[in-house]
Amino acid sequence: MIRIVLADDERMVRTALRVILDAEPDLEVAGEASTGAEAVSVVRELRPDVVLMDVRMPEVDGIRATERILAPAPEPAPRVLVVTTFENDAYVYDALRAGAAGFLLKRAAAEDLVAAVRVVARSDSLLYPAALRGLAAAYARHRPAAAPAWVARLTEREAEVLRLMATGLTNAEIARRMGVGPATVKTHVAAVLAKTGTRDRTQAVIAAYESGFIAPAGPGA
Repeated sequence: MIRIVLADDERMVRTALRVILDAEPDLEVAGEASTGAEAVSVVRELRPDVVLMDVRMPEVDGIRATERILAPAPEPAPRVLVVTTFENDAYVYDALRAGAAGFLLKRAAAEDLVAAVRVVARSDSLLYPAALRGLAAAYARHRPAAAPAWVARLTEREAEVLRLMATGLTNAEIARRMGVGPATVKTHVAAVLAKTGTRDRTQAVIAAYESGFIAPAGPGA
């Protein structure tokens, strides 16, 4: 059973989400929150698997709430799925930088919502390459003057894997593209996360854009 906390300041939104999610045999809404501060408290009390987090809430917004939930979180940390109105919102990019596993548009179909929750619950990232590339281009203010040290520490294979991760490919798809086994790709992905100091694929891809390793206009060193 995947346990979920809903964080949104609109009661009707929370009610609609609960109806959709509770109708699934493997999903359960364990709690709700109407502010970011309340979300932090509820998550720490209930220890859910997934948090559906609205980015714009009173008192503490979804970005700060995500940071507070994930920073001191004991393992396994909950997975935060940001729910937003506009995919090009600066809030989305900042929420992903804060550790969110992905984002979902509020206008998404019910089946897409359910699928997204299951994806992040199994520790995958909900990565939309085109949207993330556009966000990275628009909010490139974080890019350092010089490439960070981890860029030089990547092996040729690890660099290739990171570029393919940025296109949204799964481990199995990367394995087929590179002509290697899935276990080998999994090892390379783990090495990439360790060297970039990131928690998941989304964070690694953001780091790749912000370092200049990948240009926002398209993959490339």
